[in-house]
Amino acid sequence: MIHLDTSFLIGALARGSPEDRKLREWLGASEHLGMSAIAWAEFLCGPIDKSVLKLATGIIRRRSSFAEEQAIIAARLFNESGRQRGTFVDCMIAATALSEGALIATSNVSDFRRFEPFGLKMAPC
Repeated sequence: MIHLDTSFLIGALARGSPEDRKLREWLGASEHLGMSAIAWAEFLCGPIDKSVLKLATGIIRRRSSFAEEQAIIAARLFNESGRQRGTFVDCMIAATALSEGALIATSNVSDFRRFEPFGLKMAPC
């Protein structure tokens, strides 16, 4: 399972981008793709039009919930990775991937590297 971060999904929707090529590779290999509800909400903040939303919805059929288990993991990530202001959403996205044993695909690798010591694995992009 690979969870897409918002930045990766946005990049993947740009035809010919590195993210688009990687997404097509994963789809061709029948890789299971998903996204946290948190990242999906970020994506929906747009700007996006109906055609882009329809395309994204077709690609990302699984949007994983954020509940108590993920909240506990997110708080631990935030507290143990330095309590950096403005990073809690990344903690929430990482927590959802961790709770499902999923890799994370992101265009902002530096935002998520600090969670690797806690078990987060990056998808090869």
